[in-house]
Amino acid sequence: MTATQETGYDEFLDALEAGEGYYAECSNGHGTLPPRRVCPHCGDRELETVPLAPTGEIVTYTTVSVPTPAFDDDAPYVTAIASFGPVRLTGIVRNAGEDDLEIGREVTVTIEPTETTDERTIAFEP
Repeated sequence: MTATQETGYDEFLDALEAGEGYYAECSNGHGTLPPRRVCPHCGDRELETVPLAPTGEIVTYTTVSVPTPAFDDDAPYVTAIASFGPVRLTGIVRNAGEDDLEIGREVTVTIEPTETTDERTIAFEP
């Protein structure tokens, strides 16, 4: 079993927070985020840990005005999906409003607490 297969979501967040993000890649080149034991694309069980690219690119985003209760105090906020090579992450965009964003905008990934629950969440910085 590789390191990626042994880790869970909290370990993944720890790695992102330390600037050492990673993803799992199968022998067919499919990328997936931990925790995974099997490639969801082809069923390969041999997953290798690969460093996450230092920057990603926004592929879509939206402003959330009516959030779930876990994000009540954070609203309104911009949430985005960013491509980091063969994997995509979803996170909250910090230090930029919707007017400052566009598809293709380069971002870095960080981990920040939410305003509502103070729990860690994935965030993007332009």
